Amino acid sequence: MNDRFLPFAEKMRADGLSESAVRAFEGNFRALERNETGMIPEKDLAPIADLPSARNLSIPSAEALTPLLQRTVVIKLNGGLGTGMGLEKAKSLLPVRDGLSFLDLIARQILHLRATTGGGSVPRFLLMNSFSTSEDTRALLAHYPGLGAPEDLEFLQNRVPKILADSLAPLTWPENPDMEWCPPGHGDLYASLAGSGWLDKLLAEGILYAFVSNSDNLGATLDPALLAWFAESNAPFLMEVTRRTAADKKGGHLALRPHDGRLILRESAQCPEADAASFQDIERHRFFNTNNLWIRLDHLKETLLQHGGLIPLPMIRNSKTADPRDKKSPPVYQLETAMGAAIESFPGAAAIEVSRARFAPVKTTSDLLIIRSDACQLTPDFRLELHPDREGIPPEVNLDNDHYKLVDGLDALLAHGIPSLRAARKVTIQGPATFQPGVQLQGEVTFTNSQSHPAPIPSGTYADLQHQL
Repeated sequence: MNDRFLPFAEKMRADGLSESAVRAFEGNFRALERNETGMIPEKDLAPIADLPSARNLSIPSAEALTPLLQRTVVIKLNGGLGTGMGLEKAKSLLPVRDGLSFLDLIARQILHLRATTGGGSVPRFLLMNSFSTSEDTRALLAHYPGLGAPEDLEFLQNRVPKILADSLAPLTWPENPDMEWCPPGHGDLYASLAGSGWLDKLLAEGILYAFVSNSDNLGATLDPALLAWFAESNAPFLMEVTRRTAADKKGGHLALRPHDGRLILRESAQCPEADAASFQDIERHRFFNTNNLWIRLDHLKETLLQHGGLIPLPMIRNSKTADPRDKKSPPVYQLETAMGAAIESFPGAAAIEVSRARFAPVKTTSDLLIIRSDACQLTPDFRLELHPDREGIPPEVNLDNDHYKLVDGLDALLAHGIPSLRAARKVTIQGPATFQPGVQLQGEVTFTNSQSHPAPIPSGTYADLQHQL
């Protein structure tokens, strides 16, 4: 019998990828062969009414915290290029405040934590970079020698072959062989940790607890109270979740699987159309994943061994073209996984409700405008959080894609000043414009420019109005 996976295994091994990476990709390929949809109907779920709250946790004493930090590693996912925002380098190198990038602030967060806890070189700090972000990231980290040598602060995310949709064979693209590969999603964390040797190295150093989060989420710092609670709970896996709002109703949610009592994630792509109403019911399904995870590394090692070197994660099938810039190029599948979906693979996994301040990812230029504005503030420990006046609710910003989808467009909009958004509920900008210094926006404000040349938005206060420039 012809095994269609063999050419993929040979291709990956020839590229130097680890056996952990090969096995993880094989699991996804077999699911593709079986034509698995990954659908999770409502009848197979039970909603979660309540969870422990981080608001009720106590901060551990210095005496209790120090030995915990000695057994902890902070891992930031840093493989993204931000190509959707027009970037060609690590997204974490984007300037955020006072010329400091995401990565600058992350480095300072770690150094501040070490300085204030007296931990010296603990907690451990690692980045999961990609082949595309490693060089730029190492160059920036060289400015922070207190963190250690840049080459000792990273492991590389794997890459996986693109699959021809018509034959399920590996894509070949001789004129640009790099086009034959794609990223495997952040679910690759587990295979990359194991295959790089870092999992065994950390365990050998006595490190037991890993806190994992995205590098574009500056609210996701190591919280000593959460670390102490996680350690005391003996849970193998802990997910930070927060309450869904109307703005989150189309995003994934946490649920309970009644037949075995395990927590699971259901994303919108896994919801049958007939169940859309219950999926979007934020009173029924109240919690979503912040992608801030706490993992017991000894349990991770054990679970990998139990499943033949991989963590069984639901396969996400993305239909693309071989060359994303050429829609006439051959159709391909790109297989991904999400790291939070591993919650169902760990018996006894837990979830805890946290403040939305711990969830502030930047996926669009609208998000970037919010965190650059006074709607957010930089804390002494280098966290970026919503200003107290916002009462935990960020402003809604809508920048038209024709002019502001890319960072260059946002930079042009803000070339003369960043508007005050502290009192804004909703801001919409249609057409080319440039903010002048001293603009304050309050309530719901819309600016529209129907001309092709940029229009200035003069200094002043604009409250609850629709303004034609």
